[in-house]
Amino acid sequence: MGFDGSQAYERALAISPDLILMDVRMPRMDGFAACRLLAADPRTSAIPVIFLTVAGDLDERLNGLEIGAVDYVLKPFDAAEVLARIRVHLTRAGGQREVQDYGFAVDTTGNGVLVRAAIQHLSQRLNDPPTVEHLARLLGTNEKRLSRAFRENLGQTVFEYLREERLRVAQTLLSTTPLSIASIAEEIGFSSAANFATAFRERFEVTPSAYRDEHRIQGAADPNQPAADAD
Repeated sequence: MGFDGSQAYERALAISPDLILMDVRMPRMDGFAACRLLAADPRTSAIPVIFLTVAGDLDERLNGLEIGAVDYVLKPFDAAEVLARIRVHLTRAGGQREVQDYGFAVDTTGNGVLVRAAIQHLSQRLNDPPTVEHLARLLGTNEKRLSRAFRENLGQTVFEYLREERLRVAQTLLSTTPLSIASIAEEIGFSSAANFATAFRERFEVTPSAYRDEHRIQGAADPNQPAADAD
């Protein structure tokens, strides 16, 4: 049992437990930050995490479940109920959760895990990402260490990675969906379609519309064409 989130993560690496029962409120690194690291690390991503908390706030519980926890136990709790929940989740935890392929090599130890956790968080919030300072706090670290981790693993700053990922997602949306250029710009966090088009053209030397015309997957609807009437 760890005294804080950082120790909980380190001990999970050392002993690979079948399940982790962890308090949300802990010093140095809270339970949420520890859970993000555990979920991002291939060595611990399949370990079920159950949170203990005195908070009855629904948003907090939903946040914990979204970042990887499998259950919540509210304090004060009954020991029999906790044991029953543990048995259920141990039974369900038969297979390893799929490790996400990011398309590039990221170290699975040390700062590499920070990068994985940051990428997972950013990928869910491309249209409204946190600042680097806030992102670092969410991961239980500081801005300097997180920035260094990105440079060492990806050769990019956090901002450069975010910009590149937004444009990569835009390529996919342009070729596979009928979303308008303006809708895609909003979806990936650009303030306007014009700003998106400028960034896209600077990166790929082609406009979003021209890219769509060249790469539209067969079967994807043309957003400029009206839908055909049914017979």
